[in-house]
Amino acid sequence: MPAPAKDTPITVSELAKYDGSNAELGIYVAIKGDIFDVSENTGAYGAGAGYNCFAGKDASRALGKSSLKLEDCVADYSVLTEKELETLDQWHAFFSKKYNIIGRVVPDN
Repeated sequence: MPAPAKDTPITVSELAKYDGSNAELGIYVAIKGDIFDVSENTGAYGAGAGYNCFAGKDASRALGKSSLKLEDCVADYSVLTEKELETLDQWHAFFSKKYNIIGRVVPDN
């Protein structure tokens, strides 16, 4: 069971460091601004793994579209269809049950 959600502000630049490329840092994936610590699942999110494209960024659009394309791994999900928004909400719910929310994405400036 995940720990209570935290709302620690983490900048986009700081989040990018947690992309699985440095084994000493964790691996974070953000969805709808919430940052999840997925470090325990290096097989899926670690460097070279199938879902590594989501690591170190807010990949909301890609998750809503069920896309592994890097160009879709962006925070802006305003272009998603109603069905894609439902998918995004399902991913957020799934991650919320499995991983700790360790913060919120904030702009660099």
